[in-house]
Amino acid sequence: MEKRQLGNTALYTAPIVFGCNVLGWTLDEKESFNILDEFFDSGFNTIDTADAYSRWAQGNKGGESEAIIGKWMKEHARREQVTLITKVGSDMGQGHKDISAKHILKAADDSLKRLQTDHIDLYLTHWDDDRTPVEETLGAYQKLIEAGKVRYIGASNLSPQRLKASLEASKRDGLPRYEVFQPGYNLYDRRDFEEGIASLCKDEGLGVITYYSLASGFLSGKYRSEDDLDKSVRGGGVKKYLDERGKRVLAALDALAEQHKVSQAAVALAWLINNPRVTAPIASATKSRHLQAFTEAAGLELSKADMEQLEKASAYGVKA
Repeated sequence: MEKRQLGNTALYTAPIVFGCNVLGWTLDEKESFNILDEFFDSGFNTIDTADAYSRWAQGNKGGESEAIIGKWMKEHARREQVTLITKVGSDMGQGHKDISAKHILKAADDSLKRLQTDHIDLYLTHWDDDRTPVEETLGAYQKLIEAGKVRYIGASNLSPQRLKASLEASKRDGLPRYEVFQPGYNLYDRRDFEEGIASLCKDEGLGVITYYSLASGFLSGKYRSEDDLDKSVRGGGVKKYLDERGKRVLAALDALAEQHKVSQAAVALAWLINNPRVTAPIASATKSRHLQAFTEAAGLELSKADMEQLEKASAYGVKA
């Protein structure tokens, strides 16, 4: 399977990254092992998690996803096959987002212990805390890199101003540099990334891996009306997409899915894979049929006309 370079790193990823927020939440340990095995057996190689996954689920405290991945990598001897991404900065019980040096250094050791590995391939600032100077955060990463605990760093959910300030500090002070950015971006949710930070990522040569790539499942075509919202635990987050623009997007996905004989999810992911702004989308899966959409998407080359059809359907401000 084609591999793509993640920014200016020595890391390469298949066209889709597995989103591990479902591990320890909607998938138990055994189900998680099965889906990870199937994902890697299909030729993919990169997984994305975070220390906070899945702290939001009843009875969880955070770290459940990392612990499952660590056990899976050890028991199945998979570590050498994995490009491993995890993140730091979420509230892990301290009551606020935190990218202070003290927190990062402790959190990294906690993640490494749960993951049962001696290094993280790509360590991301998950959230900005708006208090810590960028130099302090990058200095903590420098210590982790020098200790061999982290290979490269990236960021998610930073404002254009804070990302730019971080990149400037890296250059000015000889500190580690964010090489990958992770925005929320999909065929429906386009404006924030495209009009915000996309040009900075391009100018600085940052790799881009997108989360919410299927808009919480909306772009799979699973949700067509409010009656469908109870189909999964994520259904409540889909209601906002059920507007006229959302219906246009679904119609375009339906047409191209039929034309190419693939699923709607495959077309939505292929739009990201074929998008020059994106290195690889992140997507979660809980069933084999979801992984089938990944394989379809990775092999689907959308034509210029296909891309234009999808972009026209998802354009803002278009009258029905």
